[in-house]
Amino acid sequence: MSTTDETNATDDAAGATRVRAVGIDATDRRGGWIPDIDARMAALEASVRELLAPALESLATVDRITLVPDAHYPFHPSSGMVTDPAVIGSLVSHLERETDADVAVAGASDDRIAFGRTAAYLGYASLLERFDAELVDLTDEPRTEDVSTVDGRPIALSIPDRLAESAVVVVPSLRPTEDGPVAGAMRTLAGLITQDNPERTPVAAMRAVDPELAVLDATTAYDGDPVAADALFAGAAPAVDAVATSLLGRSLEADAALETARGPEAPPVTVEGNVDFDGLRARIGDGDLPPADEAHPAVSTAYRLYAAVAGDAVPPQLEGSR
Repeated sequence: MSTTDETNATDDAAGATRVRAVGIDATDRRGGWIPDIDARMAALEASVRELLAPALESLATVDRITLVPDAHYPFHPSSGMVTDPAVIGSLVSHLERETDADVAVAGASDDRIAFGRTAAYLGYASLLERFDAELVDLTDEPRTEDVSTVDGRPIALSIPDRLAESAVVVVPSLRPTEDGPVAGAMRTLAGLITQDNPERTPVAAMRAVDPELAVLDATTAYDGDPVAADALFAGAAPAVDAVATSLLGRSLEADAALETARGPEAPPVTVEGNVDFDGLRARIGDGDLPPADEAHPAVSTAYRLYAAVAGDAVPPQLEGSR
């Protein structure tokens, strides 16, 4: 069954305005978390294949593909605060099978934690050992300094050469930021490029990198608490961010970066696929992020249970806590 839903969201007039949506088989999940990453990847296989089909024609012609997940901090994937490594693994597996490109998964260290440590806690590092894909810390990669103009104002950018020279697939999670708007594809990219203005840098970053595709990981969403959303969305970055904004109950007009990226006279975004968009939007609330100075109880509980079962390491935000 295929459904179409037109949101009030729009993206820039030159970009695609169709977002493809696929539901995930949640038969074994039943609203809970599945610790076994192989089981999660198996449940994602058919959906990822369907989701990527329209993009494979262009991706099959490139030499390098770089996936950029939302790996800003090692929250456990069951929280919905980061991109599930099972989603990344499924994308890597399919891209390696269907293209001849070299595939990498990239992130960047910040002043809180090294990307390698985050990737290890999230399970990206061990997962990629199964594939030919490379894990890359863009902090150590060559960069090109540039100046972009957004709304007539210059924005200083430091663009990793790998992103400029790759077909980029950005894979945000469905969560809000500390400032209120959704994290989204544009802000996930902006986190890897020198920040200058929080309202304009996401737009400048998107235009500089020009991602081939944005894939929204809505398998588990975060709206103040984790929500089993069991869906994936793919399309142009502004369109996908508009869909994420709608799902989290945010105001499109209040997101200055999204409004700038969409442009003043863009057509509506159309969501197509087997996802009950209105039903999903009704189930997902519009809550805030966990407290900045301590781990949210839902995150702590989920991670400690997972660590007890799987023998996983305890992430830094839980170290020393009881």
